[in-house]
Amino acid sequence: MSSSNAEPANAAEQPGTTGTRSTDDAILDAAADLIVHLGVRRTQLAEIARRAGVSRPTVYRRWPDVRAVIGALLTREILTTLEGAELDVQDRETFVNRVVEVSVRLRDHPVLGALLRSDDSDLLLEYVVERLGASQRGLLEALRTGIERGQAQGSIRAGEPLELAAMVLLIAQSTVQSHRMVASLLPEAAWRRELARALNGYLAP
Repeated sequence: MSSSNAEPANAAEQPGTTGTRSTDDAILDAAADLIVHLGVRRTQLAEIARRAGVSRPTVYRRWPDVRAVIGALLTREILTTLEGAELDVQDRETFVNRVVEVSVRLRDHPVLGALLRSDDSDLLLEYVVERLGASQRGLLEALRTGIERGQAQGSIRAGEPLELAAMVLLIAQSTVQSHRMVASLLPEAAWRRELARALNGYLAP
């Protein structure tokens, strides 16, 4: 007889085919699919496990609840979005243009968009506004590096790089969060242009 805690035989956990990381990804992929198609409130741990093809104990061994799964998902998606952005450039205008491009990617990301559209304001505040998690720390580090290079080249003003990076993050993050509210006033080209202008004005010597 099988126990309710027994691990199911499935592709996500077959020995020799996948490892811990791929099981993590299967769980996070399932959570992403649920968030995008059903919404944050209807994303439940049991359904995440079912869609991932793993047991609930498999999920619990990694994350204690749905909020922790969503936090890990956001970290993965934001850091993946940042890959290839190459913010460690020397001149301010190129740096700003790439910050704008990352902002657009995050704004248009299906999971982040679902979170921003969610009526779960507590979750939004915890993971986007109040919580300085691994994803935001990764963004800050990438911004700091680019700012330091711009300062060395002379196109970015003097100042503590991490402090400047924090303000750049706040400017871009608030612009992304408020995009839907001002979409009728700021069409795409204007949104990009004005965000770049704000960042250039803040960073210029």
